[in-house]
Amino acid sequence: MLKLVGMLDSPYVRRVAVSLQMLGLRFEHRALSVFRHFDEFSQLNPVVRVPTLVSEDGVVLMDSTLILDYAERLARPRSLMPADPLEWQHALHALGLALAAGDKSVALFYERNLRPAEKQHAPWAQRIEGQVRAAYAALEADLQRRPPRLDGDTLAQPALSAAVFWNFTQRALPGLVGEADCPALAALSAHAESLPAFRAAPHGETAMQAVS
Repeated sequence: MLKLVGMLDSPYVRRVAVSLQMLGLRFEHRALSVFRHFDEFSQLNPVVRVPTLVSEDGVVLMDSTLILDYAERLARPRSLMPADPLEWQHALHALGLALAAGDKSVALFYERNLRPAEKQHAPWAQRIEGQVRAAYAALEADLQRRPPRLDGDTLAQPALSAAVFWNFTQRALPGLVGEADCPALAALSAHAESLPAFRAAPHGETAMQAVS
C-alpha cells in the first residue's frame, strides 16, 4: 500500500491526501512532523521533506506535484486533470497560480514564525505579502472567468489545490487576504471543506480520519 508521510497542517501534504482519495487510491497516512519527529522521519526519507510518498515498491517520492503525477498514472483512467489539450493548458495556468499562492504563503509563514524577529527583513516580507495577494487576485479572476464544476464529491486538481492553499492562508496568515476580496475562492473553499475527502483530511496535526 502507498504510504503518505507528513502532517496535514502542511498544505502540500493535505493536497496529496485529498487528491489520493479523489483518485480512488488506497494509502496509509503517517502523521510525522519534520520538526518533532526529525529522526524518525529521516529513517524513511533522509531529506526529511513533506510530503513524502513511499510507493508499494518502496521507492521514495517527494514534491506534491511529482507525487500527484505518479498518482495520476496509477489511477488511470481516473484523473483530476482534463484530457482536452486546451482545457489542460487552462488547468495548468490555474494550478500554477494556486501553487504560487501556496508557496508564498508558506514562505511568509516561516518568515514570520521561524526567523527571529531581529533577523526579519521587513521589505522582503512585504514583497512576499504582495506576491500572495497578487497570486490570489489572479486566481480569483480566473475562477470568476472559468468557474469550476462543483457537482459530486470530487474536484478538478486546480480547484482542489486552490481550496487547500486558500484554507492554509486563512489559517496561517489571518487577515492577509480577506474573503471579501476573493468571494469565488471563499465559496470554493467552503464547498471543498464539506466534501468527504476534505473532511477525512482536515487541516491540522492529526492523522487521516475515516471517510464519512
